[in-house]
Order: sequence, then C-alpha cells, then structure tokens
Amino acid sequence: MNPTVGIAVILTVLQAAHCQMIKDLSACLLGQNLRVDCRYENKTDNPLTYEFSITKDNRKHVIHSTISVSENIYRSRANVTMHKNLVCLHLKSFTTSDEGIYMCELKATNDYTGNQIRNITVIKDKLEKCAGFSLLIQNTSWLLLLLLSLPLLQAVDFVSL
Repeated sequence: MNPTVGIAVILTVLQAAHCQMIKDLSACLLGQNLRVDCRYENKTDNPLTYEFSITKDNRKHVIHSTISVSENIYRSRANVTMHKNLVCLHLKSFTTSDEGIYMCELKATNDYTGNQIRNITVIKDKLEKCAGFSLLIQNTSWLLLLLLSLPLLQAVDFVSL
C-alpha cells in the first residue's frame, strides 16, 4: 500500500472515531436545586456514558455516574436526565457546602479517542436562576420557534395599526 494512502486512511479512521464533543457546560439554580447542563455534539448512535463530579478541598467526589460509583452523600440528592445532545445533573437542596469545581465527563461506546471533560466553578451567590424557556430554545430548531411565534408577531403588527 502506498504510504500516503495509508496515512490518509489512518487519519480518516481517527477522525471518525471521535464520536462526541462537549460544546458547553453551564450551571443555574432551579429553586433550591442546582442544575448543571452538559451540552455535547454526538456523531454516533453508540450509547453514551457520563460522570458528574465535584472537586473541593483538592479531592474529587463522584456525584452521579455510569462510569464509576457515586458517593453515598450524593446518591439520594442527585439524578441525571438526558435529552438530545444534553445531559443534565440535578442536585437537590444545593447549599454553600456543595460549592466547588463541577466536572462533566462523557464517553461514547467504542470512541477510542478518550473521554471528553469540561469543568465549571459553581458558587451559590454567583449562580443565575434557570430560565424555564431556555430548555425549549436549546432543544427546538430556530425555524420551528419562528413558525410558532408568527401568530404573535402578526397580533402585535395588527395592534400597532
């Protein structure tokens, strides 16, 4: 095999092997609960594994995971929901003792390029409230939102006449 063709094939396989990539990690307060949103781009239908953890006092604490075992102190307070390209950690009764560096780690089955990791520093007094409409915007195409808002825009235009 020609060495140039061999290198091109290897590069193509490595590019295709990178199945998902974390695009954004954000945190907000929903009442007294913390929500950490881990948005990702997925290029495969392979199952996704995740781990949410917190680093405080230079020690990693696993909050909720399909990769490793969660710590007892978080098991009754934490749950995770998954939507299309979004994994959400929900931590009940969030207090200042839960402040720290939160980490989202994702790995798609058969993705040999390694886990994707993103961190965010969470401080209770600096958190914004979660917007109820934001989840709709994140998971709905702009075209659909525009179509849904047309009657509203027409009503506003009619009132201004």
